[in-house]
Amino acid sequence: MAPARAEGRAISDAVVAWWASSAVRRERDRLAWRARRDPWRVLVSEVMLAQTQIGRVQAHFEPFLARFPSPSSLASAPLAEVLACWSGLGYPRRAVALQRAASVLVDEHAGRVPSSYRELRDLAGVGDYTARAVMAFAFDAPVMPVDTNIARVLARAVAGQPLGRARSQEVADSLVAGARRGRRRAQAVMDLGATVCRPSPSCDRCPLGPGSGQPTCAWRGGEEPDPAEGTFGSSRRQAPFEGSDRQGRGRLLRAAAARTLVPAELALAAGWPGDPTRAERVARTLVADGLLERGPEGGYRLPC
Repeated sequence: MAPARAEGRAISDAVVAWWASSAVRRERDRLAWRARRDPWRVLVSEVMLAQTQIGRVQAHFEPFLARFPSPSSLASAPLAEVLACWSGLGYPRRAVALQRAASVLVDEHAGRVPSSYRELRDLAGVGDYTARAVMAFAFDAPVMPVDTNIARVLARAVAGQPLGRARSQEVADSLVAGARRGRRRAQAVMDLGATVCRPSPSCDRCPLGPGSGQPTCAWRGGEEPDPAEGTFGSSRRQAPFEGSDRQGRGRLLRAAAARTLVPAELALAAGWPGDPTRAERVARTLVADGLLERGPEGGYRLPC
């Protein structure tokens, strides 16, 4: 069962108390996207961080914002330039969706990121997690987004059992029920999951351990089975990149950034010289996603 509101708040109070003066917070606050609470920066960071390692986002975040410091600058840019700035982050569909979202922000929100859940969810590429993350991190709303790190804490420390999608959010909501400052609570629980309550947890460092004088972790430090396994959002495994369609898509986009590709070049450009059928199929998925277009002569090129 999900914890009562008072119990959930007691747990998040203990995590915030640990986090507020911890080295973990000082280290995590060095991440570029935590330096400012500007809603556009927060939205860009959350879109970039989806399915991408922190190190890669660190390398691209500030250069991307230097070129696109506002929704209007991104909305008016050629897609080819957007994709070029996004190169190296993977999943370029996110860049296309972010540009579409920027256009809506310009057309419907005076170039500003809205603070309401409904309006955020209406933006291209913004799902439940991203909407809640923007609300918490940019607007200090009392909401708890559920990412991979937070999901582990919810299942292990709070519930002591695997959680489905709806129950994960129910448990998460109990941690911020009645709170006035959502940002610090969300960051504290996220940082606990990212640094202590990892897939292989460091239970001896947990502020919810036995003898801490605080509410105790429901999992009680490493008993099997691990409640995080099978919990929504906490145990997703990404398919290998090497040899995947994703790798071929990236190669085709990089090649198309240099010149229009005729169909006969696709297999070599994708890295599958002996499989032109696969290369053609993958190229068609890029066209369907709006990342490539067919020119009048049948070649593949970046959208104008």
